[in-house]
Amino acid sequence: MTEDRMQLPHVAVPQSEDEIAALRLEIDSIDAELVRLIKQRTAISHAIGAARMKLGGPRVVHSREMKILDRFRDLGQPGVDLALMLLDLGRGKLGRSRSS
Repeated sequence: MTEDRMQLPHVAVPQSEDEIAALRLEIDSIDAELVRLIKQRTAISHAIGAARMKLGGPRVVHSREMKILDRFRDLGQPGVDLALMLLDLGRGKLGRSRSS
């Protein structure tokens, strides 16, 4: 999928090394927030999986996973790959201790 089809927000092309450095700082901040959010998402997913197992239901709900994949398709194949990685993180290992 091309950037045009993804409808990316406009970011002005930097005109100096200082502007490049400022954008890199913004990327670093976004990356830190993404990592924080992924950890939170993973913890929530593990809690849901534990609850579903305790209640006798399946740990993985494929229809829910398909909805998540569809949400990330807006980013093209890399988005689908990202969604698959997030789903994998959220599933964890059956029977594995989740302490960290």
